[in-house]
Amino acid sequence: MVKRSQNKSLLVVYKLFFGLLGLSAVITEIATIVERGNFVPANFFSYFTIESNILVLAVLLLSALAVVAGKNDKLSELRGSATVYILIVGLGFSFLLSGLENAQFTAIPWDNLVLHYIMPVAMFGDWLLDRPTRKLSFVASLVWLVFPTAYVGYSLIRGQLVGWYPYPFLNPTLHGYASVAVVVVGMLMLALALTWVVCRQSGKIRTT
Repeated sequence: MVKRSQNKSLLVVYKLFFGLLGLSAVITEIATIVERGNFVPANFFSYFTIESNILVLAVLLLSALAVVAGKNDKLSELRGSATVYILIVGLGFSFLLSGLENAQFTAIPWDNLVLHYIMPVAMFGDWLLDRPTRKLSFVASLVWLVFPTAYVGYSLIRGQLVGWYPYPFLNPTLHGYASVAVVVVGMLMLALALTWVVCRQSGKIRTT
């Protein structure tokens, strides 16, 4: 009983630590960009990275409270979807953006490390450490793909209207719509695979 209580406490600390770390990175980004005088809220919150990290930090903090209350399984679908989205951020950045020269993706290098690398690993770690006790249906979880799909549509439509795209691979003026389509299909396939992986890692008996 003591060991179980200790494990539960460590799990809560883990969630709180990384939730607050993600929150600090987002706030630091906003504060730095505002200080530089070029903060455009509509653009800032149009990054999939920012949207996903905000969701993740909120889920981690909420999940910490749910663990204390013994109701964390009620957040299984929300936690699963957030895990998929932030893994898309981490893998997508690594394969599509990290190698670009003279490209600055965050106002502060440390925030880049937190938002694109640490948070994806931390969230997947949270999923493995605190797996839902019930098995999540892969078919039912395909609804998670609605958000990234809608995001692509939003980015392309808004980009045409305002002349600004959040990511180079979503900008058809650079390489054409065919190139955008190839990347988008690849990202959606990645999201599909990640959804399967996350669902496979559910339904296990927790030891906390």
